[in-house]
Amino acid sequence: MSRSESKAEQNSVAGRGGGKAKFMERVRTFMRARRYSLRTEEAYLDWIRRFILFSGKRHPMEMGESEIVQFLTHLAAERKVAASTQNQAFSALLFLYQQFLERRLGRLDGALRANRPARLPVVLTQAEVRAVLAHIRPPYRLMADLLYGSGLRLLECLRLRVKDIDFGYSRIIVGDGKGAKDRVTMLPGPLACTVERAPRACQSCA
Repeated sequence: MSRSESKAEQNSVAGRGGGKAKFMERVRTFMRARRYSLRTEEAYLDWIRRFILFSGKRHPMEMGESEIVQFLTHLAAERKVAASTQNQAFSALLFLYQQFLERRLGRLDGALRANRPARLPVVLTQAEVRAVLAHIRPPYRLMADLLYGSGLRLLECLRLRVKDIDFGYSRIIVGDGKGAKDRVTMLPGPLACTVERAPRACQSCA
């Protein structure tokens, strides 16, 4: 679809009955065509809906920088959201206007930003990690070992397939990870045999 056709379709939803519902479906289709993760899709659509409701159910094409600033300030001053939550809402609205509506936004620095409290990270010692892992039973133990040993994200681990594991080079190919990017991470040596036996163990259980 060309940009002119995309713009025409976006313009056609304004001012019609049920237009906003159709508009949201077009945003969803736009995100799926660009392979956004389902979590990002749901989060962004939720923030776009909240923005529309906060603004009196006006169509996003009728709004702009001032409404975005008001919404972000409302989140920080009245809803008392965390800085990461406000940043997610900000990212969703930037996506909506700059990518979907293809509209360049002006200055948005007038919004009150949520404070990010300074906290030191909690890092477990190796002994503490072993104690935690010792309480996890199969088949979840192998998943926990991979999360810790390979640095996999939870969804990356759940989507892992045998074809993604390169035993020869002791590495795991993570396909379509965060940001729809591929990456390579290590397969810890102590886990290699357990991982290699896992598919056969699953087949015997079935």
